[in-house]
Amino acid sequence: MLRSLPRAVSGSAPFRVHPQRIQPNTWHLPAATCPFEARQDQRRHAGIHAISNPTLAGIEKRWEGMPPQQQADLWMALRDRMKVNWHEMTLQEKKAAYWIAFGPHGPRSLPPPDEGKKIFWYTMLAVGVSGVIFLLIRTQSRPPPKTMTAQYQAMTNEYLKAQRTEPITGVSSEGYKGKGMIQSKPRKGPPPDEDEE
Repeated sequence: MLRSLPRAVSGSAPFRVHPQRIQPNTWHLPAATCPFEARQDQRRHAGIHAISNPTLAGIEKRWEGMPPQQQADLWMALRDRMKVNWHEMTLQEKKAAYWIAFGPHGPRSLPPPDEGKKIFWYTMLAVGVSGVIFLLIRTQSRPPPKTMTAQYQAMTNEYLKAQRTEPITGVSSEGYKGKGMIQSKPRKGPPPDEDEE
């Protein structure tokens, strides 16, 4: 296309470009028409100005009480400041950015000083209440069955020996020295009657 340009102009002098007439910025679109350049200009200008020290002073104490929109605005301003060279940031900005990113607030907040005592006493209260409920149930329940006495279990051993139950390893085997069916402590009082079997 460039080769055909001089031919298109008939009867005129050959096409020449004068270096004095070329302007260096004519090949770029204006910032308003190119959104990428407009964003870059905004970032460059936003990164130039430091955030004022009164805004960042005592941020550790004020952060939890700030409205969420103000917290978001401050964080976005600090984020934009962190895009520049960190040597250009003030010490207050560096401290505030670190504290907002990693400080003990929100889910990382420290527990209250008396939280351990509260947990201990509430646990003791729950154990005490469950103990009282257990004792109430035990006092209102029926007595243990007659099969849960040592005397009845000894009589069961005698019955198993008479029946020759488990003659190889059990109660009726030769030289058996185990307890057999006895699990309970001996009961005070008379042994169970024969007819209760």
